[in-house]
Amino acid sequence: MNHSNHGRRLLSAAAVVLGNAGYSLTVALFLEPAGLVAGGATGVALAFGRLTGLSVSGFLLAFNLVMLVWGWVVLGRAFALNTLASSILSPIFLGLAETMLHGRVLTDDLFLNTVFAAIGAGAFMGIVIRAGASTGGMDIPPLVLQKWFRWPVSATMLIFDIAVILIQIPFSPVPQLLYGIVAIIIQVMVLDKVLLWGESRTEVKLISTKADELCAAILHQLDRGVTILNGAGGYTHDPSAVLLSVISSRELPRLEKLVHAIDPDCFLIVSQVTEVRGRGFSMDKKYQ
Repeated sequence: MNHSNHGRRLLSAAAVVLGNAGYSLTVALFLEPAGLVAGGATGVALAFGRLTGLSVSGFLLAFNLVMLVWGWVVLGRAFALNTLASSILSPIFLGLAETMLHGRVLTDDLFLNTVFAAIGAGAFMGIVIRAGASTGGMDIPPLVLQKWFRWPVSATMLIFDIAVILIQIPFSPVPQLLYGIVAIIIQVMVLDKVLLWGESRTEVKLISTKADELCAAILHQLDRGVTILNGAGGYTHDPSAVLLSVISSRELPRLEKLVHAIDPDCFLIVSQVTEVRGRGFSMDKKYQ
């Protein structure tokens, strides 16, 4: 058990490092050269860099550290430690990427920069969040306001992102501004997909008068677990067993043939689930 926990912690740490490195490379390769607007702490740093000509990564590090100290004071030590890695790693990796690239860009096409900036930022931020770490920066003020005034975090995050975008309007050409807004929308969509990403499985519910036979067939012929739920017909109110099982997508045709061979009148519900954890999936099967 200790080895397993240690392995998971190492994997999470690696994911945080990879996510921050990938996010920083995305900013250096696509966001900065294209002059796109951005939200969050990165948007504040980009605005500062374009306004003053100074280092974006240096300002981002200073800004993140200020936010980190504020979060430590208001939200506590545990939150600050959870945010520490991204607050430091992201600016460091961004500085390294800027130094290594020396202003080189992959493409001057504004559309391509927008698409790849959005996909990269959303995907790598998702990796960091899935690893259980906070991205820090502009995530902190909404949490502080929520603690002080009970303001909803989602609403204040949206307000801050809009404010960061508005700050960049005076010195951002209209195409970069419009494409930047598109990039933010795509980034949020990609982030949501990554957070919900998992090994897709198929969930089936079976309602049948031959529930016992179907249960035995799924257990022994498909080697999948079955949960028996107690149900009742909405019209007749007759008691009825509902079988719940999770299978792989490839097993669905075999299950359907099995079900129809036993009970052609079986009521079958099939749905996709994004992630499954437990015996037979994320854990080894346990036979008795």
